[in-house]
Amino acid sequence: MISAQGLTKYFGRVRAVEDVTFEAEKGEILGFLGPNAAGKTTTMRILTGYFPPNSGEAKVAGYDILSQSMEVRRRIGYLPEHLPLYPDFPVWAYLDFVAAAKGIPHGDRKKRKEEVLSACNLKKVEKKLIGQLSRGFRQRVGLAQAIINNPEVLILDEPTVGLDPQQIIEIRNLIKEMQGKCTVILSTHILPEAKATCQRVIIINQGRIIAVDTPENLTARVKQMDVVLLEVEGPEEEVTDVLEKLDGVTGVQRSPVTGSLVAYRIETKKGLDLRKEIAPLIVGKGWSLLELRPQEVTLEDVFIKLVEERGEE
Repeated sequence: MISAQGLTKYFGRVRAVEDVTFEAEKGEILGFLGPNAAGKTTTMRILTGYFPPNSGEAKVAGYDILSQSMEVRRRIGYLPEHLPLYPDFPVWAYLDFVAAAKGIPHGDRKKRKEEVLSACNLKKVEKKLIGQLSRGFRQRVGLAQAIINNPEVLILDEPTVGLDPQQIIEIRNLIKEMQGKCTVILSTHILPEAKATCQRVIIINQGRIIAVDTPENLTARVKQMDVVLLEVEGPEEEVTDVLEKLDGVTGVQRSPVTGSLVAYRIETKKGLDLRKEIAPLIVGKGWSLLELRPQEVTLEDVFIKLVEERGEE
């Protein structure tokens, strides 16, 4: 559905993106993950025809972004990070305006407006002025305008920035409902967002792609050890000594919690789960075991590791 080959964009002497190459399948939700100024927005704007690349090529729904840009735009829904909404328009009037601008036949506009108002949970505010809406509802309006033409490709640039936790959950659920209906590219610098929403993740840093895979596979690639976390109430030095002598333990880190309660981070060889050995050992010594659990590798750990590796290269 989307194919990009060697996209490169410079602003003067500043490199925004270089040799960006990837593909997105039909119906897939693909995350574009990276820190601010990594090149995410530049890539999105190239794909939507906002400006051309210096080199490279891309196709959206089989159409070239340069030679067939109008065909590409007809098939795209776009939610930029800062959407220029019209604050003096009621929601329904704004959506009517967008539907007309996107070429939806007059006879189909009412039905399509009703569909997106329902899908984005905007029915109760459809007669309100956009300027009177909360940030969360304005973001819903932005999503509604992006999907009103029933696009084959939906491009969302930082769709949850500035929202409160409840609003973030609501927008994420709306995005996940798009899976299978259209191809979604979701640009974000929020790591949990990519893991919660996307089937595959592209990690980009300083304008270059450094990894493309599922969140699960990326985690497995950088997981070099297993980690167990526990809290024990007992003599700190003695507890540490006992843990360090366990077969398979490669390191023990500790940090006081309160009084004689200490948190321990135990690193072990990959694939080795020592919880069954640790629990009876601690209890048998007469110490109080308050917590014992494995620590999962997060997408944040993956990102930091990959960026470090690329920096070393």
